[in-house]
Amino acid sequence: MTDDSDDETPIWSPAAVAKQFQEATQNATQSQQELFEQFMQSNMNAGGLGDFSQLSAMSMGTAMFKTRVQSGGRISIPDAEREALDIEEGDIVQTVVIPIKRNR
Repeated sequence: MTDDSDDETPIWSPAAVAKQFQEATQNATQSQQELFEQFMQSNMNAGGLGDFSQLSAMSMGTAMFKTRVQSGGRISIPDAEREALDIEEGDIVQTVVIPIKRNR
């Protein structure tokens, strides 16, 4: 074996991987927020009342559903959506939360 560093695969520390994952997540969240704001603005400019029915057509591989907030702030993804998106226990998903009705 030679001591040639060009042949070695770089080793990433867990901290470096976590930092890059966090940055990628933040960038994705920012992009989704900007897209959502553009969608809402264009919908309002077109005379809409904030109807979300077109949102699912804009985003393949996503689902939109209503759910109740349970104790501890938990929400559930309905069976049909989990099956359609092939979401299983332990998978990481990203959510956009928009309150539509408050029971107070």
